[in-house]
Amino acid sequence: MSKIFFEPLRLGAITAPNRILMAPMTRARGTRDHQPTPMMADYYVQRAGSGLIISEAIGISREGLGWCHATGLWDQGQIDGWRRITRAVHAAGGRILAQLWHMGRTVHPSFLGGAAPVSASETRAPRHAHTYAGKQPHALSRALALDEMPRIIQDYRVAAAHAMQAGFDGVQIHAANGYLLDQFLRDGSNRREDAYGGSISKRMRLLIEVTEAVGAEAGLDRTAVRLSPNCSTQGVADSASAQLFEAVATRLSALGIAFLELRDPPVDGSFGAGDGPRTGAALRACFSGPLVLNSDYDLAQASACLEAGTADAISFGRAFIANPDLPLRIARGLPWAVDDKTSWFTQDARGYLDYPGRPIRAHGVS
Repeated sequence: MSKIFFEPLRLGAITAPNRILMAPMTRARGTRDHQPTPMMADYYVQRAGSGLIISEAIGISREGLGWCHATGLWDQGQIDGWRRITRAVHAAGGRILAQLWHMGRTVHPSFLGGAAPVSASETRAPRHAHTYAGKQPHALSRALALDEMPRIIQDYRVAAAHAMQAGFDGVQIHAANGYLLDQFLRDGSNRREDAYGGSISKRMRLLIEVTEAVGAEAGLDRTAVRLSPNCSTQGVADSASAQLFEAVATRLSALGIAFLELRDPPVDGSFGAGDGPRTGAALRACFSGPLVLNSDYDLAQASACLEAGTADAISFGRAFIANPDLPLRIARGLPWAVDDKTSWFTQDARGYLDYPGRPIRAHGVS
């Protein structure tokens, strides 16, 4: 185990006391109308020993949120609900970012009053959407009009302002996993011929404008970005992926964001495996700020990345589901519990608050 795990790390304006970060993970414990619940405060407090918590993805608008029991940041009730959570995390000594999410074409019309989802172009995501009525085929999206771009950027700006009002230490822009900003980045889903499509510089324009707008509200030193550079996720792929993400990382580096996180899974058949080699080492050369790597790292692999300087920190996902005290387990060489996949997206405390050393308890937070 590398001693670097427990060295402090400056992530823009935030100082992480260790380099074991909690990755963003949707857990579906909000209400049906996308409000945070008291139970969520216990969940995050249990994991406050991480160097930094990156929250579950939080919808920036009704248009952008199509996941059952996920939460948003567009109304006062949501701001107040998340404020109770951030206060609890801070009282426990933790730090937490809000991940800002627009799902684009993967939002099912049932979340939109029957309207079509929006995307870079008129395309359809593969497979199916999860809805309150069960699995349903994805719908054909409509291409956002050029004059709608300011509205999308403003939605991100307002969500960032709401996140700071809710007491988050900063925000992360979700530009990975085949969601709206990823749909604009990649030529497999972006077929536009205007200022937001065609060349790499035009396809990454929306992400850069969103990052600038979010940074104006939260501060660029409290703004992070998440990318998935080696995955064709939810049908979103690119014909020149390496060149695309090198250009994106270089531009984000010039902006001076707090850090860049890469969901960069191995090609090994594991859950969410990538369809190309890990790209962390290549993008390390393009990004001068702190680089955080994520996805399927075991302790030995994570240690090797930190020792080699390929990453400044590692964000763990499923390991934090089953091991709320993951930093302590790493420090003491204790075994890691295994998460229960069947309880990832249920709405009760089972598989959420009851992992080893963290029994279910009353979860009211004032």
